[in-house]
Amino acid sequence: MKYVPEPLRRALLKGGVAALTLPWLTASATAATAAPLQPRPLRFPRDHGTHNDTRTEWWYLTGYGKNAGGRLFGFQVTFFRSRIDGTQTLRSRLAARHLLFVHAAITDVEGTRLWHGQRMARWNGEPPEQRENGVFASTDDTEVVLRDWHLRRTPDGAYTAQVRSDELLIDLVAAPTQPLLLQGQEGFSRKGPDATQASFYVSHPQLAVRGTLGLSGQRFEVAGTAWLDHEWSESLLHPDAVGWDWIGMNLDDGHSLTAFQLRRQDGSRLWAGGSLRSGSGAQVRAFGPDEVRFEPLRLWTSPRTAAVYPVEWRITTAAGGYLVRAVIDPQELDGQASTGTVYWEGLSDLFDGQERRLGRGYLEMTGYAERLVL
Repeated sequence: MKYVPEPLRRALLKGGVAALTLPWLTASATAATAAPLQPRPLRFPRDHGTHNDTRTEWWYLTGYGKNAGGRLFGFQVTFFRSRIDGTQTLRSRLAARHLLFVHAAITDVEGTRLWHGQRMARWNGEPPEQRENGVFASTDDTEVVLRDWHLRRTPDGAYTAQVRSDELLIDLVAAPTQPLLLQGQEGFSRKGPDATQASFYVSHPQLAVRGTLGLSGQRFEVAGTAWLDHEWSESLLHPDAVGWDWIGMNLDDGHSLTAFQLRRQDGSRLWAGGSLRSGSGAQVRAFGPDEVRFEPLRLWTSPRTAAVYPVEWRITTAAGGYLVRAVIDPQELDGQASTGTVYWEGLSDLFDGQERRLGRGYLEMTGYAERLVL
C-alpha cells in the first residue's frame, strides 16, 4: 500500500490531478498535524450520511443467508470514501475532491470459495442533485452510489444494497430489528493512545436480511442476518500500528458482540475495544483498551500472497471469553485494483469456551499481507 495502484493512477491522470497527495501515502505526516475529532452528540439521519470534512469514511454491510435448501452464503458490501487533500483551491467542478471505492464479496461455503468484485471512481464532492456520472455520497442520509452499485437507507430505516457484475450479484434489503448501537462513548471511539486516533463509529446489528445472491449466472434467494458499520475519521492509525483484527457478531439470542485490536509489527496489542449489547438493546457493556485480548489458535497461509492469517481466535473480553472460527479458510480479498489493500474478510462462527455455538458474523484482519496505511 505504499504505492499508487495503476488503475488509481490512471483515474487521477484522467481527472488532471496527478500531482495530488493521496491520504494513505501521508498518514504518518498528517497524523501529527490533524485536528483531533472531538466527542459530540450524533444527529440522525444526518450522521448516516457522508462527512466530507473527514479524511476517511466507510459504510460496511456484512451478513449471511441461506436459501430454501439450506445452502449458506456470506456477503460483504463496503463503500469507502477517501478525501484527496490539496484540491480545495481547484475551482473546476471536475476536480476530484474524493475517491469512492466499493468492495463486494460473496462467500460460497459449499463451494469453499470467495467471489469478489471492486470499483473505484473520482467524485467532485457535489451533492446528489449535481451528481456527476452517477457517482456521489449524500450528506443527508446513507446513500452511496457508484453508477449501478449502491448502498441506501430507505425511509422505513432499512438498507438496500445492490452490486451487479458478470460474476457477482448482490441485491438485498436489510431491515432493522433493534436500534442503532453507538460504539465507544456515545459513538466516539478511540483507536489509539493519542488523542488524534479516534473515529465516530455507529453500528446497526441484528438486521433481518432478504434478497438475491448470484454467482456466475446462478441465483439464490436467501434470508438471514446482517450487520452494518458506519465509521468516519480524520486520523485512525497510530504510527506503530500495522493493521487490526475485528469481529462483529450477531448472537442467536439477540445479543451483539464487537471486539477489535490494533497490532504492532510483532503482533502485540497496541489498542483494543469493543462492546456487548443485550438482545433488548437496553444494556451496553463497552470494553476498555485493557479489557480485550486476541489469542491466535490456528493459522492459514494464503496460496496466492503467502500471507499468514489466524483463522481461529480465542477472544477474551470483560464480558467473557469466546472462540471465533472461520467458516471456510480461503476468504482473502485482493483490493489492489482499488484501495491497494489485501486483507482477510470472512464469514465466521462464534462459540463460547465450551465450544457451544452462540452466533455468526464477520472477522476482518488487515496488515498481514503488508502494513496497512490509510
